[in-house]
Amino acid sequence: MKQTNKTVTERLLHALTFELVAIALCAPIGAWLLDMPVSHVGVLTVMVSLIAMAWNMTFNTLFDRFERRAGLSRTLGMRVAHAVTFELGLVAMVVPVAAWWLNVSLVEALLLDLGIVLFFLPYTFCFNLAYDALRARWIARRVAVQAG
Repeated sequence: MKQTNKTVTERLLHALTFELVAIALCAPIGAWLLDMPVSHVGVLTVMVSLIAMAWNMTFNTLFDRFERRAGLSRTLGMRVAHAVTFELGLVAMVVPVAAWWLNVSLVEALLLDLGIVLFFLPYTFCFNLAYDALRARWIARRVAVQAG
């Protein structure tokens, strides 16, 4: 099936759904692992989610601008640099917030953040796999209805 372009609305829906499912999973699991109330860990997951979404938009805008001005292309090396600098920036913002909110050291918050990264690797893969499958079914249904 031909892949159709995503609208801004669909991209927003994708991002919000991704974050809401992540919060729904991370808050109870984090509360259980940290032996803290789910409401306390839930607030942290919402804060981290908001930071991640804002950083994603800001970073990608700045990175795209840098890439254009420097005349760079999207090579494998550039994609690795993009991913690494994005994650480093996110860690720099999230770790102090997590340390403050959970009342733990920066080292403990960093270790917690590393655990979160290990969660998000398979989560992102699985979420997008499911999303793409559901999207393809939705588009096929829409095309079938339009064809009559």
